[in-house]
Amino acid sequence: MTIDPDDTAHHAEVARPHDSRRDPERVRADLQRWLAVHVPDPRVDNVHSPAANGMSSETVLFDATWDGRTHPLVARIAPAETAVPVFPTYDLESQFRVMRAVAEHTDVPVPAVLWFEPDAGPLGAPFFVMSRVDGVVPPDVMPYNFGSWVTEADDAQRAAMQDAAVGILAQIHELPLDAVDLGTAAPDVTAAVRAHIGRQRGYYEWTTRTGPRSPLIERAFAWLDEHVPPDPSPAVVCWGDARIGNILFDDFRPVAVLDWELATIGAREMDLAWMTFLHRFFEDIAASASLPGLPGFLRRDDLAAAYAARTGHTPQHLDFYTCYAAVQHAIIMLRIQTRAVHFGQAEQPDDPDSMILHRATLEAMLDGTYWQALA
Repeated sequence: MTIDPDDTAHHAEVARPHDSRRDPERVRADLQRWLAVHVPDPRVDNVHSPAANGMSSETVLFDATWDGRTHPLVARIAPAETAVPVFPTYDLESQFRVMRAVAEHTDVPVPAVLWFEPDAGPLGAPFFVMSRVDGVVPPDVMPYNFGSWVTEADDAQRAAMQDAAVGILAQIHELPLDAVDLGTAAPDVTAAVRAHIGRQRGYYEWTTRTGPRSPLIERAFAWLDEHVPPDPSPAVVCWGDARIGNILFDDFRPVAVLDWELATIGAREMDLAWMTFLHRFFEDIAASASLPGLPGFLRRDDLAAAYAARTGHTPQHLDFYTCYAAVQHAIIMLRIQTRAVHFGQAEQPDDPDSMILHRATLEAMLDGTYWQALA
């Protein structure tokens, strides 16, 4: 499969809402009015959006001053339906609770969550406010393995990043289930994984209401149903979007773990496989573009060994869970491209599977040939 590296930037870009950009002065006034309910005589300044606003909730950065101190803050706002959002629901209150539980029960660095506002009145949609942390993230556009501060780091620095990422997962998976409210906890890993697959199938059906169906994704769901591994061990809290690009670093140390909208109950391996797959996704693109990439970084066996050493749990069935990660990412990409067609940025192709950038990877995983080809 030949992939133009510019496609990576294109796919990431079209995911962002095009009609949700807000007038900064109006947002400033609205935030200042709302904040006055919570703190005395606030002043809000420097309202702006980050250069790379994400694919999910809208992010607004601002400074707020009260009691003689300036507080750098972030508002995460649910997207409007007119933005053709990537996901069907945005439970910001759940994200708020999960982040607070992570801060209370672990040493995982998360921004301090300050207020949740369920009323759409102040900003036009529910939102929450958290502290803003200084640092850098491994970029998605262009991908960090194409050339970035991550590629410029030495092996020891990247090893420190990788070890820290594994440590973050290990701590998240030790969260008590009753510390977070993520729905009824499944009795074991197998039940939790089947329930999660069921929700992903619902997401796919929602996506295809306004876009084409994908024969490849439907074949993948049949494969998943047949191959869910038996695992009677207890299910755990999963980050859900466990990727290196959601960690804010300062001098190669994690200072904030971001994006908790996909937090769920499931298997430890779901997080490990997601971290593996998202790196492999970028690595496969780099290889197709004849770029060196970072083949020694975030390798599956290295992550599994480091996780086992930290926790005593030896990850199992990683072929299955990495394939499942590829399926989940395929649904997201199908939705992203459906949005691109909606906004006139792409033509609807005759073959809907061509909307999945990692189509060849997923096909090879389903056929059982992907990992052998890498050996």
